[in-house]
Amino acid sequence: MTEPRRVRPAGRTTSAGRAAVEAVWRIESARIVATLARYTGDFALAEDLAQEALAEALVTWPRDGVPAQPAAWLLTCGKRRAIDTFRRNATQRDRYAALAHDLGEGQPAAGAPAAGSHDVQALGDPDRVDDDVLALMLISCHPVVSREASIALTLRVVGGLTSDEIARAFLVPAATVQARITRAKKAITAAQVAFEVPEPHECRERLDRLMSVIYLIFTEGSSATAGDDLIRYDLAREGVRLARVVARLMPDEPETHGLVALLELTAARFPARVDADGEPVLLEDQDRRRWDAAAVRRGRAALATVSRAGRGLGPYGLQAAIAECHDVAPSAEATDWDRIVLLYDALQQIAPSPVVAVNRAVAVSMLRGPLEALPLVDQLIAAGALPHSHLLPLVRGEMLRRLGRSEEARRELTVAIERSPSARERRLLETRRDAL
Repeated sequence: MTEPRRVRPAGRTTSAGRAAVEAVWRIESARIVATLARYTGDFALAEDLAQEALAEALVTWPRDGVPAQPAAWLLTCGKRRAIDTFRRNATQRDRYAALAHDLGEGQPAAGAPAAGSHDVQALGDPDRVDDDVLALMLISCHPVVSREASIALTLRVVGGLTSDEIARAFLVPAATVQARITRAKKAITAAQVAFEVPEPHECRERLDRLMSVIYLIFTEGSSATAGDDLIRYDLAREGVRLARVVARLMPDEPETHGLVALLELTAARFPARVDADGEPVLLEDQDRRRWDAAAVRRGRAALATVSRAGRGLGPYGLQAAIAECHDVAPSAEATDWDRIVLLYDALQQIAPSPVVAVNRAVAVSMLRGPLEALPLVDQLIAAGALPHSHLLPLVRGEMLRRLGRSEEARRELTVAIERSPSARERRLLETRRDAL
């Protein structure tokens, strides 16, 4: 099913009604889709039914007013659409009967409850809502779905974003996003994925992927890989929100809190990461008084939750601990670089990657000087690490600059400029290169 167009209805259309639809949908869409999926037993159908309910609300609410219980209105509308679907399919008579009994056959069958009507049901079983939303999130990140499709599906059914909003966030055509979502739903249906929280061993595997998807969403927001803006705040905020949801649904998993801590502590620096013109500001040059103190407190509280679990720090927890070192330091020089190097050592042991190795080399450079750190970078280059990334030439150029090897530094920065995905970052690097 294609996503419904938002058509402005004739009559008493108001922006307030439309805004109410969008606000309720963004907050409640995950619970609505999850509850419909449990009732119908069909994830793809549930998402389509929820979208139909959204389309109905976009026509009805601006005209007739916002209902007293808007989320329940959407859910009831979705359930009625489900009944219509099962009525058309004789093989679903039993499921139709159960749904009809739940809604009450004596209630009007056409359309959805009017504003202020008592014809609204509670939004699912309150004892099962959390399990339903968790199942929804884990299905969105099932291994049968590609990573790109998992991102789109998670933002659509859990985050409540439209295909157009997702497309704008990732600078791809809306048709591409819609195609990814359609392929994902077909893959889930073909694999006959049950709408339920999986067994613990399978849940662990899917949780890792879910957190990875959320981290990718946040990372794209915090350091955009395309376009003229360095930070896409809406996308980054959505990543933080999704991380909080997972931590609330799985409070006994320390890494969920580690992810929250990492995203909060990273987002805390957003206010000083760009200047008044939107140009990037390097960490050592940022006005730390502008950092978000509330986000720092939230991040440190989440990190403390991980520590209290007594199971050690995982990859997200270790990165959060590194971010904490930066966030509590009064200046770049006063940062606890010794602890950061140790944390990177631990991270390299449990989650090795070229990016971790590069960042560790930067920390070594700050702790012991660029002369000791430069061979670490050269080893990575010799091994063919990150061949298309601007990160290695940028780090090597900065180390060469500090060593007074200006011509070599200029060459490295030129390569970094050519590879940088951000127009604003390219301008910053050009300024640094030309200053040599």
